Amino acid sequence: MPDSPSSHRLRHGRYAECNRIYLLTTNTYRRIPVFRDFALGRLVAEQLQSAHDHGVVNSLAWVVMPDHFHWLVELQQGSLGDLMQKTKSLSTKAVNRSAGFKITLWQKGFHDRALRREEELVNVARYVVANPLRAGLVKKLADYPLWGAIWA
Repeated sequence: MPDSPSSHRLRHGRYAECNRIYLLTTNTYRRIPVFRDFALGRLVAEQLQSAHDHGVVNSLAWVVMPDHFHWLVELQQGSLGDLMQKTKSLSTKAVNRSAGFKITLWQKGFHDRALRREEELVNVARYVVANPLRAGLVKKLADYPLWGAIWA
């Protein structure tokens, strides 16, 4: 569990490789559905785009759900920890400023999974962008505003 006393051990011994593809997931604090407000979710999406624009990652697919996000990336520089820390910090500041909040936005930690085979890429990208469909938030993906993929 990300907020457990031993959550720091989740990262122990992990190594992030540049040019490797990762699926990253993180949850809002206490799974509060902050991003039901699409304007606030858009602020998170802007941070994902910023990391791409600055060459930290190649952003392949992403979705911001009401209480978490999934992000499929090819790491270009730095570490996953630094990437997620900066993304979570900047998105927290943007959300708090926009909404007039002073909240802890994200749970500690994140989940990462390195893709081992190229054939996994399309299936994982479909999994990421289809999240709103599986959650029953929309009937058609085109009706959900908080997702993107390089193939779309």
